[in-house]
Amino acid sequence: MNSLSGDSQEMQGKARRKTKDATSSGQEQLDDLQKNVLARLRRIEGQIRGIQGMVLQGKECEDILIQVKAVSSALKSTSRQILKRYLKVCHTKAMESADSEMAYKQLEETVKVLTHFIEG
Repeated sequence: MNSLSGDSQEMQGKARRKTKDATSSGQEQLDDLQKNVLARLRRIEGQIRGIQGMVLQGKECEDILIQVKAVSSALKSTSRQILKRYLKVCHTKAMESADSEMAYKQLEETVKVLTHFIEG
């Protein structure tokens, strides 16, 4: 084995270690993101129950629609957070993959999901 090949392997090994270190701290971020998403969904669930109560009580349509719009906005915001988490997970998987074909497939899947999200 020549020194160039050995240097290349050493650099790849260092890159993998850095990725694993980043993944550990990244996992903590993902857990925080997951907690954030769950908190948002619980809040939205409460808003939905509130809207149901408003309908049952015969509240004004305008008031109900204001609450529906607030829920819709909260869902959009939550969707962005879920997409953020998805992109971080996919990026991490692609970076950890030693197989460039697998990394490319992961990228294609990420683009597909992102495109679907943007198109609504």
